[in-house]
Amino acid sequence: MASIDLLGIPHDDNSSYMKGAAEAPPLIRRELRSDVYTSWSETGVDFDVAGRFIDHGDIEFTAGSDPWDLIEQHVGRVMTSGNPLICLGGDHAITHPIMRAVRRRQPKLTIVHIDAHPDIYHAYQGNPRSHTSPFARIMEERLVERLIQVGLRTVNDHHRDQFKRFGVEIIEAGRCGGKIRLDLTTPVYISMDIDALDPAFAPGVSHREPGGLSTRQVIDLIHSIDQPIVAADIVEYNPRCDISNMTATVAAKLLKEIGGMMMNLRRP
Repeated sequence: MASIDLLGIPHDDNSSYMKGAAEAPPLIRRELRSDVYTSWSETGVDFDVAGRFIDHGDIEFTAGSDPWDLIEQHVGRVMTSGNPLICLGGDHAITHPIMRAVRRRQPKLTIVHIDAHPDIYHAYQGNPRSHTSPFARIMEERLVERLIQVGLRTVNDHHRDQFKRFGVEIIEAGRCGGKIRLDLTTPVYISMDIDALDPAFAPGVSHREPGGLSTRQVIDLIHSIDQPIVAADIVEYNPRCDISNMTATVAAKLLKEIGGMMMNLRRP
């Protein structure tokens, strides 16, 4: 039976404003497995089937070890199964070491990055590993052919310079009024920052930015992807800022919808 690997990466040392995202993985899993909600994706995949998700637990970060090395090693080891992988963060900084491992298995790759923020600063507050900088590192290392960023609404001049430098394709939130259609020609990695959604839908984030996407818009975008989704991350959920587990529920819903599309688009 086809399966999807699940890996928790509870790391938020590079968050610039508020910690808490490291506490997210078990809370997303709790909502995913709750009897309150359906186990089915909207695309017809039942995640209550035994073995559908293979959960590898959370990475344990030990003092004296480089967390980037640990993330890259764990992701690489999990991906030897050949299954699609969904990683639960954690802050957005973790996407960089994840991508190092994913790229070794994918000769061509497009990132669909859904976020309020471009996260492409060269460095922030002197930290090149900041959660505001992972896509600068990814593009510097040429880990993908294309980077498409959707939902942005915090763009400044430095970001625009970085877009030009790396050839980033952007769809700002103000242009997301109708159906979002992407012209994709390679396998896809989805990087889902929960703060892409308007705070009305997902208040449990450290950096709330009004004017964002609805849950429906994000789900429809995920459903529109027509190339294999080989891996994904869901990041920046901060339980310390949540209200009645609203954001954990949204994260679990997006996890099912990403997973459903991974199954539906899987190559034989």
